[in-house]
Amino acid sequence: MVKIEKNAQAGTLESSDIMITIAPGMSGMEIELESIVLAQYGDAIRLVIVQTLQEQGINDIRVRAVDKGALDCTIRARILTALGRAGVELKEAAV
Repeated sequence: MVKIEKNAQAGTLESSDIMITIAPGMSGMEIELESIVLAQYGDAIRLVIVQTLQEQGINDIRVRAVDKGALDCTIRARILTALGRAGVELKEAAV
């Protein structure tokens, strides 16, 4: 199991992007999501976040995501960038 040691952030609040802020969690994944398309795509955004964290072996984390209409690939990239900035050694994605 991988532990988050420090807070980190990636992304912007520009249109079609997402701002991801991560912090060490105590027990499980805690995801706070704010989005301009929450009603339509909130579940899908959460799923991308959870899957990306699970692929990296992360279980205890707090995530705050402020979405401005980002695509799945952008969400994944921002999560991975924030994890890297937090000092997590990233696993390669299975192709």
